[in-house]
Formats: sequence, structure tokens, C-alpha cells
Amino acid sequence: MVAISGSERSQFLAIARQHFSELDSSFTPDDDWKQQYFETIQSNPGFFLRWICHDGERAGFILFGIEKHRFLPRKTGVVYDLYVMPGFRRRGIARACAAQAIEELWNLGPSKIQLEVMEGNAGATALWESLEFRKTSERFVLAKDGR
Repeated sequence: MVAISGSERSQFLAIARQHFSELDSSFTPDDDWKQQYFETIQSNPGFFLRWICHDGERAGFILFGIEKHRFLPRKTGVVYDLYVMPGFRRRGIARACAAQAIEELWNLGPSKIQLEVMEGNAGATALWESLEFRKTSERFVLAKDGR
């Protein structure tokens, strides 16, 4: 994994857009996403945005970090996104990257590591369960625009 620099903004946003479009075919980046998504990630020292590389090529990206617990004096590790481009899948790349991110997060001292998986994403569910994550809740969302 290699840190994504500010000069790689457009390359990252193109791959991130591909990722979010695979999760939701109706994904259309709003203006705030286009203007602030990358900058917000880059400006937070608790976020780690990295290219996933395989044989010298960019194979995807991972975004993970540390958050303060909402109510307690603890930290929580979070895997926000892990995306491997279609041509690189089924090679163990996501598993190796996830394991490395988990190790880095544990070294930062969180009480737990958490993540979300989009409903119906069986591949992601299988990956995270194979790494000993377990489902503990379901998230419900009410969006103003109906999405």
C-alpha cells in the first residue's frame, strides 16, 4: 500500500467514482463530493488513504482510520472503503491489504475495529467474515432525496 498524494487527486476520484458506481449504479457525485471528498480525507490526520498496488500497478484503494468514540474515552478503528478494481480481483489482494490495514489500526490502540458492508455485497461480506469480523447491527437510512 502506498499513500495517495495530493497530486493524484483526479486519479483517485476517478477510481472512487468507479467504486461507488459499482455499489450503486445510480451514483452521481454531487458538487460537494467533487469539491470536498478528497480534500476532507487528505486534511484529516486520522485518515489513511492508500493505493493498493499489485506488480507495480494500481489495483485499487483503501481508506481507513481512527475515530474518537462518541461517548467514551476510547478510539475506534474504521475501515471506510476497500476497493479492488475488477481486473485484479480473486487474487488475494483485498485480503492482504485488509490484513495490513487491520494490523496498522491495532497498532494505534483502538478498542475495536469496525466497518460497513453494503447490503447484498456477498464478496465483501465473505472477505470480512473470513478475517473474523462479525455482524453486530444493521444500519437504516432515511435520505431526504429518497436514495
